[in-house]
Amino acid sequence: MKLGKTSNMKLKAIFVDIDNTLLDFDEYVRQTMKDGFIHFGLKAYEPWMYDIFKRENDKLWRKIELAEITFEELQKVRWNIIFELIGIDFDGPTFETYFRKALFDSYIIVDGSVEMLAHLASNYLVCAASNGPSYQQNRRLGLADMTKYFDHIFISEDCGISKPAAGFFDYCFEKINEGRAEEDKIKPEECLIIGDSMTSDMAGGREYGMKTCFYRRNPAQKIEDGSVDWIVDELTEIINIV
Repeated sequence: MKLGKTSNMKLKAIFVDIDNTLLDFDEYVRQTMKDGFIHFGLKAYEPWMYDIFKRENDKLWRKIELAEITFEELQKVRWNIIFELIGIDFDGPTFETYFRKALFDSYIIVDGSVEMLAHLASNYLVCAASNGPSYQQNRRLGLADMTKYFDHIFISEDCGISKPAAGFFDYCFEKINEGRAEEDKIKPEECLIIGDSMTSDMAGGREYGMKTCFYRRNPAQKIEDGSVDWIVDELTEIINIV
């Protein structure tokens, strides 16, 4: 479902996810697994190992979204789970420390993200909306020279709650409406959220009353009709929507 520019869509603010929307987390993981296995003298990285990481990491982040575990708990178990499944005998928390340190300095820019942000920033109030550690995410946006495009940067660690919970968006809208007269307050239906996650971004935004644009990184992925307002396979397509 790719739609062209919609003239009657009156948007005031755009929310944009960070990982795998603006910055390529998948490619970072592949490279860090490859380099890290060499660094610690583990067996050689093979592409199928990334698939194991993604599956198990997605499960853990879904538990965070459902408030079943904390980010700190994820860090304690993530690599122990993955190493067991790929047949590596190594201390998971030690690799987690290496992994997070490398992520702190990672900013692999997704194609089209800068062009999209420049367009959005010239037309709307633009907000980052991300789950994760605040200092890490802010640093990575800074390294990628993207901070200048944002009016607000909302990170779950600062909000005290993760997407897709309504509390995350409550916090965001409280901040963007600070100092605005009642008649000028921005409403959820006047906002669009852009992201790669059908759960944290799309479901969270939709349930809060926002319009939704799904960045489909895998063109073969099937999306249920009516679950999102727009689907794009390239971020620059968003320029023709808003």
